[in-house]
Amino acid sequence: MPSKLPRLFVKSPLSTDADIVLNRDQAHYLANVLRLKAGAQVLVFNGVDGEWCARVTAIGKRDMSLLVEHQTRLQETGPDLHYLFAPIKRARVDYMAQKATEMGASVLRPVVTRRTIAERVKVERLEANAIEAAEQCGILRVPEVRAPQNLEDVLASWDEERLLIFADESAAVSSPLEALAPHASHPHAVLIGPEGGFDPEEREMLLRRDFVLPVSLGPRVMRADTAAVACLALVNAVCGDWR
Repeated sequence: MPSKLPRLFVKSPLSTDADIVLNRDQAHYLANVLRLKAGAQVLVFNGVDGEWCARVTAIGKRDMSLLVEHQTRLQETGPDLHYLFAPIKRARVDYMAQKATEMGASVLRPVVTRRTIAERVKVERLEANAIEAAEQCGILRVPEVRAPQNLEDVLASWDEERLLIFADESAAVSSPLEALAPHASHPHAVLIGPEGGFDPEEREMLLRRDFVLPVSLGPRVMRADTAAVACLALVNAVCGDWR
């Protein structure tokens, strides 16, 4: 079997001899972009049943059928890591969704803050970017994407067993590694604020919560999308599955 096969996320259950009908966009990609013919092999995954090799059995004008043949990888679990972010410009939100998926985030949560100035967040677009990242990077898990919420509502309904880590330029401990080390056993979430940072009242509201941990990301001011990658990398290195 070729070492490099196209990978697709599907919503169907996967097992030997299962039939899958791809949607119009997936069929177009395989048939018209990759020029696959009947008999060609592809890899499919659904985030639950692992990865499977399937064969193209029929190509229609608007769909394509696959027959699942055998499993190539067992399902993998990733870190219990939620990624919360204040929406920014569309292209950079796309980037953040892709990179958070690559970094192992299990949940993506847009959070509306007082300084959020971005356009309306489209959950479907976030899901599409997460799926694309998982397909391209060999990941078997696609993060759950939740609807946007105001920061106040997020904090009011927070599960206090989950540590909420937020990038804070004024954090008391300058070393993020030292700040994170005592909390390795907790389930985690990372919160990245809007461009311009949190409103002072929002910052105080965060710091009053026992489940919130402010973390410094160093002496340089980062864009929100850069800060997201930096913070997720630190959390994975100290508390996640990079250890």
